[in-house]
Formats: sequence, C-alpha cells, structure tokens
Amino acid sequence: MSGVDGVRILPYSHVVGQPELKLALELNYIAPRIGGVLISGQRGTAKSTVVRAFSLMTSDELPVTLPINATDDRVLGGWHLDALMQGEARTQRGLLEEADTKGMLYIDEVNLLDDHIVNIILDVVSTGVLSVQREAIDTVRNLSFGLVGTMNPEEGGLRPQLLDRFGLMVAVSELDQELRRAMVMTVLRFDDEAATPSPWLAEGLAADRTLRDRLARARDSVPDVRLGEDVVELCADIATGLRAVGHRGEVVTAWAARALAAFEGADEVTAPHVRQVAPLSLRHRRPEAAHGGPVEWTEEESELLDRLLG
Repeated sequence: MSGVDGVRILPYSHVVGQPELKLALELNYIAPRIGGVLISGQRGTAKSTVVRAFSLMTSDELPVTLPINATDDRVLGGWHLDALMQGEARTQRGLLEEADTKGMLYIDEVNLLDDHIVNIILDVVSTGVLSVQREAIDTVRNLSFGLVGTMNPEEGGLRPQLLDRFGLMVAVSELDQELRRAMVMTVLRFDDEAATPSPWLAEGLAADRTLRDRLARARDSVPDVRLGEDVVELCADIATGLRAVGHRGEVVTAWAARALAAFEGADEVTAPHVRQVAPLSLRHRRPEAAHGGPVEWTEEESELLDRLLG
C-alpha cells in the first residue's frame, strides 16, 4: 500500500493484535471531544505503525508529526522568515493548522517534549480554538484534529497535570507467541507484495474503506445515542471506586462509552459499553499512575470494576 509521497504503510485492517490501541484510536475519532490518546509502550511494539495506518485509513493522509525540538513558531505559526528577510511580511501557518487540514497530530516521545508546548496543544484540543497573540500577530482560528501521543515509560513520564489532559491511555504490551508469529508473517508478506498489486493488499484496503465508512457513520450518530442518568451515575461510581484523581475521568468515560455505542449501532449506552472503555479512560487517573507509578490495568482492578457493575 502506498501512502503520501509513496510511503508504504501496512493497511490498518492487516495490523496484528493491539485491540485496545485500535479501540482507543477509533473512539477518539468518533468523539474528538474525548481529547486524545496517549500510548505507552516500549520500543518495537508497533505504536507508530498503528497510528500511521489509522491516519491513512481515515483521512488518506499521514499524520502531522511534531518534532521533539519544536518551537512556538513551528507549532503556532509565525512570520515567514525568508519573506521577512526580503522585506515582505507574510505569515506561515504552524503544525496545529496543518493538523486541522490533515486530521491528526502525532507526537512521538511526548514525554520528552517541552511541557509548555504540550500544554498549548492540549488547550487547543480541549477548546477547539487556536488564539495567537504574539509579535504583531493577532489571530483566532477554530481547529479540530485527533491528537495521539506515544511514550516509552523507560524514558520517564508526563507530569500529572498533562497526563490527565489526555482523554484515553493505552499501555501497549508485547504480543503473545501466536500473535508474534502472525505479525512476522504479515510483515514478510507486506514486504513481498507491497510493490505490486496483490489480492491480499486489496482485501486489506477494502476492509479499511468499510471500517472508515462505519466510523464516519458512528461519528455522525453520536449525538443521537441516549446516555441515561443510570449510566452517568455508573461512570461516577466507577471513578470513585477506582479513586480516580480529579473529575475528568468520569466525563471521558461517558463520552467514550457513548462513542462505542454509536460504533456498535446501539440507540443507548449500556453498562457493557462502560465496562469496555473504563480501563482506557481511568488507568492513568488512578492515584499511583497519576504520580508516576505503573499504568498497567491489574486483575484486581478488573474484579473491582466487575463488582461495581454488579
């Protein structure tokens, strides 16, 4: 499969494993107000591959990628330096506006990025508004894009205030033995068949188109999905039971459950929807995770969640 500028990307539908990561990306696409996805995992766990394949599947574009050394000018936009040197005042749009055009902003190693830059990006994602008032530039623009950040926990974490601002979090683990074999076979097959037309690749692209249409329908139908008071109370009870820090967790849980219901074509949100999304919306808001501890969802927490759900 060829992406932008001839970049070869495995079809999203052929990516092996990582169901939680895929679900988080899909829910964030259906309901952008969720506020982004943070992916934690060691090197070589296909984080970037899944993100790029998803972006290409949903928008026919690779995501706008933010470099670690990004400056305010590069992120927010500023004056075109070459034009200024020639006496012409011309503005240059930043990466956030590019992400609005292409659909996704991807921050690799977000934990190594300057906190100031991360905070700006999260504010724009949360409000949908980019306000630039600096160096004789005074602009306000409405922007909308999916935000995805990846990090290797061995290289440090995010400050709790920034961690909480990401709507969903996924802890990517290594594949089991069976999936490892399937992954190797998929990579080898893709290398062999990507350069020429292939029934296998055509099958993956067709599945991608079907999924994209389904995601688009779910995105349109989210406002029509009923979110009853009983489900809202359940979201709050789960956040309390897991001792979630702050109150963003229960709100995101409700949004994510509603997005999942829309994806499944349901008319209303039910307890199983909440059960499926709760680890994504609450794992990084537990006290230990919020203060630099492990983000893995334990068996004990799954049992607690089951008890809370009755």
